[in-house]
Amino acid sequence: MQFDIRSESFELTTALHRYARRRLDFALSRFLPNLDNVCVRLIDENGPRGGIDKRCQVRLRLQGISEVIINTVATDLYVAIDRAADRAGNTVARRWARYKQSMRARMLPPHRSIEYVLAQ
Repeated sequence: MQFDIRSESFELTTALHRYARRRLDFALSRFLPNLDNVCVRLIDENGPRGGIDKRCQVRLRLQGISEVIINTVATDLYVAIDRAADRAGNTVARRWARYKQSMRARMLPPHRSIEYVLAQ
């Protein structure tokens, strides 16, 4: 699995990098063998002016499932990372369950009516 964490408009510290990696590893741990890549973008939209402007965008791709994109905005970057990790874990779990259910439905034998079975 490829894991990429980048920042825009500010310098990414090692503490912030480790925190984002640890939170996403924990939130997505069940799906790590099936993840192709995870891309995290940390953005400070207003710069030093403050406000609700810290954005965390997570893009990830699972095998057999379309790309998942999560965007969160908060006043603190750590809060934005937490929310994005939680949402990513929930969204991937939901999509993975749907994918598995559709795969099981394809594997089931065709339905036969009771009349057909009794006639044999």
